Amino acid sequence: MRSFSLESGNCKERIYAFPTGFVLQMSLFKSSKRKAAESTYIHTSKVEETIKLGEIIGSLLEPGASIALKGELGAGKTVLVKGIAKGLKIEDEPNSPTFVIMNAYGGRIPLYHFDLYRISGIDELEGIGYEDYFFGDGVSVIEWAERVDNILSEETIKIEITIPDEQNADSESERYIKIQGNEKWLSLFRSMVERALPASIK
Repeated sequence: MRSFSLESGNCKERIYAFPTGFVLQMSLFKSSKRKAAESTYIHTSKVEETIKLGEIIGSLLEPGASIALKGELGAGKTVLVKGIAKGLKIEDEPNSPTFVIMNAYGGRIPLYHFDLYRISGIDELEGIGYEDYFFGDGVSVIEWAERVDNILSEETIKIEITIPDEQNADSESERYIKIQGNEKWLSLFRSMVERALPASIK
C-alpha cells in the first residue's frame, strides 16, 4: 500500500492506494469546535469490495448505532447493507424492504433495515414506533435517510454512495462512497480497512 498526504488551508487529506485499485481517501477538516468534522472517501471498483467495506463497518458497530444511507436508485445501498449484515454475523442476506418499510434480522446485534423510499412523511414511521429501533439496543440502517434527517441523532454514521458520471461495461460496479462519523469511530474504521486490504506494493 502507498499513502500520500496533502494539506491545504483547513483541510488535511490522506490517500491510501491499494494494489487492487481500491482507494481510501481521508479528509480531516480542522475546526475551532471541540470535535473535528471528519469524512472518509472510498472508491470501490467491484461489488465484492463494497460488500467487504460493509462487513468492516458492521464489525465495528455497537448496540444503539444508526447508519444513514444516501444514494440514487441502483447506487448500491442494499449491497452495502449485505456487507454490514455479514459484519454483524447475520446469516440471512438482507433485501430491500421497500414495501414493508423495515426488516429485522438477528445476529451479534439485531439489525433493523429501513427503506424510506415510499414513505410520505414521518407519521408513517411513528406508526411502527421507529424510536424503539432508531434509539434502541440494535443497529438501524436507514436507506433514503435524507427523508428523515431532522430526527436522526448527532452520532449517526452518514454514508453517501455515488455512481461515477462516466461508466463502461468494465466499470459498471464502480462507486464513490463518502462516510462521515465521529473521529474515534472513523479512526478504527480506517485501521480495519488497512488490515483487510494488506499491502503488496513496497
